[in-house]
Amino acid sequence: MGKKQFKRIFLIVMDSVGIGEAPDAAAFGDEGSHTLKHIAEKMNGLTMPNMAKLGLSHIDEIPGVEKVDKPAAHFGMMQEASSGKDTMTGHWEIMGLKIEEPFQVFPDGFPPELVSELEKQWGRKMIGNKVASGTEILDELGEAHVKTGDLIVYTSADSVLQIAAHEDVVPLEELYDICEKARKLTLDPKYMVGRIIARPFIGENGKWERTPNRHDYALKPFSRTVMNELLDGGFDSIALGKISDIYDGEGISEAIRTVSNDDGMEKLIETIHKPFTGLSFLNLVDFDAKFGHRRDPIGYGQALEQFDRQMAQVIQELGENDLLIITADHGNDPTHPGTDHTRELVPLLVYNKNQKEGKDLGTRQTFADIGATIADNFGVELPKHGKSFLEEL
Repeated sequence: MGKKQFKRIFLIVMDSVGIGEAPDAAAFGDEGSHTLKHIAEKMNGLTMPNMAKLGLSHIDEIPGVEKVDKPAAHFGMMQEASSGKDTMTGHWEIMGLKIEEPFQVFPDGFPPELVSELEKQWGRKMIGNKVASGTEILDELGEAHVKTGDLIVYTSADSVLQIAAHEDVVPLEELYDICEKARKLTLDPKYMVGRIIARPFIGENGKWERTPNRHDYALKPFSRTVMNELLDGGFDSIALGKISDIYDGEGISEAIRTVSNDDGMEKLIETIHKPFTGLSFLNLVDFDAKFGHRRDPIGYGQALEQFDRQMAQVIQELGENDLLIITADHGNDPTHPGTDHTRELVPLLVYNKNQKEGKDLGTRQTFADIGATIADNFGVELPKHGKSFLEEL
């Protein structure tokens, strides 16, 4: 563990932007998935000149994205070592953990014995209990909820139990208490739900509107992450977007909420202008939530092109002692059947202004190589999993 090479590391997770099927994709029913390439094909080529300069098409050739002679960033791919393909698994692994027992997902809704126990503890009935989009389920069940006071419960491709309730029907305090009861019950290993999410809304039929009073009740990481080591080592560990929720606030010095990818990129640029020493960690969830799960390759492609435009300013504003790492946490190929995540390799781009020319970092055997590199850079304890690529930079 040497002295710190970079004063600040900016880590961006493009949520769900996979770059081709993982070697074990067949075990997940995800053969043939390739989020980036299939979106690019539907778009008749992606326009991403800034990501092209960094070397995106050196990882794998993406239609429309030029393969430049000299990539500005080091480039490679990472393979997930954990069993699972959800947000928490991917993110926890990035920060040095390996998930042996996958979080449970509920493609057919929650089991009857859990439903009856929850209803008993809540003193309210449950409606919905299926995989759904949070806005569509309000159109479907919002009116029934307002009439009866029954709670709208739904899940997604992630390990989540979401509870939607109208703020005039179920006061926020009661909704939060309901979520805390659900959190306690679902700690049972046979359920193992990653997050319970309160989803309050207002309005009337046909005009429902979710409020900003969402609250996540996540599992705490089962072991210390690189962010805990940074914080205890006196470094900043700034979480942008849903990062704080994913780690249940563990190892975080400052949490900054975002409402969209655009807002996330604006908050990132504001953070670049702040004096700090340590990590700034951003998740861009719209790729996954708005386009991947909704199987909308064109919307996804447009969001990627918008991200690329914003990257121009990010690259320009970075300082000499800043390191930028861009990656993803899983795939979500919008051309693949179903609405689920896809088990894919994820891109790895690593950039500093003083690099002469990027080189190939190969296919890393775990996402934890990022955490190991960050720990190595700041001279804090390295995670049990992952191999630092700091010296290769």
